[in-house]
Amino acid sequence: MNRNFLGPIAAIAIVAGGGAAVAQSNPRVGGAAMLTTRNIVENAVNSKDHTTLVAAVKAADLVPTLSGPGPFTVFAPTNAAFAKLPAGTVDTLVKPENKAQLTSILTYHVVPGAISSQDIAAKAKANGGTATYATVQGEPLTFKKRGSGWGVTDAKGNTARITIANVRQSNGMIHVIDTVLMP
Repeated sequence: MNRNFLGPIAAIAIVAGGGAAVAQSNPRVGGAAMLTTRNIVENAVNSKDHTTLVAAVKAADLVPTLSGPGPFTVFAPTNAAFAKLPAGTVDTLVKPENKAQLTSILTYHVVPGAISSQDIAAKAKANGGTATYATVQGEPLTFKKRGSGWGVTDAKGNTARITIANVRQSNGMIHVIDTVLMP
């Protein structure tokens, strides 16, 4: 896939939450500073690790939504996560005729509200070790502790690992993940 056409649309890589910018420092993502005064898209375009996600967000026409007030939490797969998919999958999904399927997959990575890893931990503690959140797409994601971090299991039983948590945005939160989730 030609990643040069991606332009300035950074990706779902950032979990959007709402409200005022948080004064604490954010982790760097894809070598770039993530500013709490910027929204998900404004920050995501700067991450060199999320160019595939940005291209997909652009192809699905989700830029206006992820630039909006939110709040949203985005579980943002890296380029390496997309590379794990069967050859040709991404190129096929970004074609105009596959926009509905692409939108379904991308919105499956978005949860309403600004959900931090502390929120996930509290919900899991209250629910016997697992936390479940409904996605914007409609199907749930299930979270369970994996070592020192969190695993996210999709509807097909695949598990991603949160590799960078709590990247605050002006319109939500981003958690970087290492696998593309499938509804």
